[in-house]
Amino acid sequence: MENGTLENTSTPSGLILSRQGIKDLPAIGTSRYSDALAAEKGGYLVKEVENPDVVLVANGSEVATLFAAAEILESENGLKVNIASVISEGVFRLQSKEYQNNVIPKNKPLFGLTAGLPVNLEGLVGDNGKVFGLDHFGYSAPATVLDDKFGFTGEKVSKQVLEYLKTV
Repeated sequence: MENGTLENTSTPSGLILSRQGIKDLPAIGTSRYSDALAAEKGGYLVKEVENPDVVLVANGSEVATLFAAAEILESENGLKVNIASVISEGVFRLQSKEYQNNVIPKNKPLFGLTAGLPVNLEGLVGDNGKVFGLDHFGYSAPATVLDDKFGFTGEKVSKQVLEYLKTV
């Protein structure tokens, strides 16, 4: 496996950047750079606790939103939350089944968040999981206004997760 997108000569790759301000993710270890090297596996846990009640799944700017939702779910609802960032499902699927199951365990409630179509994450969360996404595009306004309108805030996502957990 190559060391990263810029060195990959065997499969198509792309860099997708955002114009919006996105909150930094907290470091798990001593170095955010070391943490980010896990991206080479296509997906990894950016927040991990033992025996989580729910695993939240996203990629890109939605991962920061999941951190905000997890903070609410933990502090106000007493839940234990893992967050998986899956930046490339294709590369993630090349990893061992053991690794994939460690990041996204099929025996836990799984909730995906995407600003795209829900189908983008449905393969990762499975039939018993839930994905909150959009079925429309093209709106123009400041990102914070659109996030609030369409439900992409920590508070609104935490409520979505709680509603989903009532069904499992």
